[in-house]
Amino acid sequence: MRSSLALILALCLSGCGLLPGQIDETKDWSASKLYSEAKEKLNEGSYEQAIKYYEKIEARFPYGRFAQQAQLEIAYAYYKDKEAASAIAAADRFIKLHPNHPNVDYAYYLKGLANFNDDLGFFGSYTGQDMTERDPKAAREAFESFKDLVTRFPGSKYTPDSIQRMNYLVNALASHEIHVARYYIKRGAFVAAANRAQFSLKSYPQAPANEEGLLILVQAYDKLGMTDLRNDAERVMRTNFPNSKYLTGKATDGKSWWQFWNWSY
Repeated sequence: MRSSLALILALCLSGCGLLPGQIDETKDWSASKLYSEAKEKLNEGSYEQAIKYYEKIEARFPYGRFAQQAQLEIAYAYYKDKEAASAIAAADRFIKLHPNHPNVDYAYYLKGLANFNDDLGFFGSYTGQDMTERDPKAAREAFESFKDLVTRFPGSKYTPDSIQRMNYLVNALASHEIHVARYYIKRGAFVAAANRAQFSLKSYPQAPANEEGLLILVQAYDKLGMTDLRNDAERVMRTNFPNSKYLTGKATDGKSWWQFWNWSY
């Protein structure tokens, strides 16, 4: 009886492989055919199917001329499908496997773009949330990826756009630090406020957001009774931002310029 059941089960399992839904229509496809179909699916926006075809190329033709390009386009497909983590992982894999590939600069660029456009990270584009209130991890990683590209491949066609994005990221990251410093100073945490403002000034010295960072330093040191440091911060501010609204009185409503905010502690 048991042997009969085993035979029936074996027949059922083998039969499943013959079901139309289980047949792999690509089993006899050439690498060229797989690649053209993957490319077509990619252009149609069928990113999951494109990735499946690209992965079949890797599995069946690992040493063929389409395999490396498939690896790179997998990263792009994940990026287009808004799968940032998978796109970054695929780009990293390509960089490690093919550091001298003629298109490796594009892998660095994709890493930067995936972080830059990560909807769940620093640049959430649909929620309307203040960018400076979001987690800056993705922005920092985007900056590093673009920096790697610009440093390693200064002549790359992706370098000009990467530089523009880096400039934007610098001020975005500085703005985040200043936002946090402002949060601290409004709550009377003057040491923490000074530390965050200092971090922004040292890490992103050319960022326009540092105008407010210097104001925060002046305010924090004044409240801490650190007169020399307050005077130094004010001197730097007057030197670098002589027309600052905080210095001219346009933003102070008649208060001393370094007492701009109402204290709420």
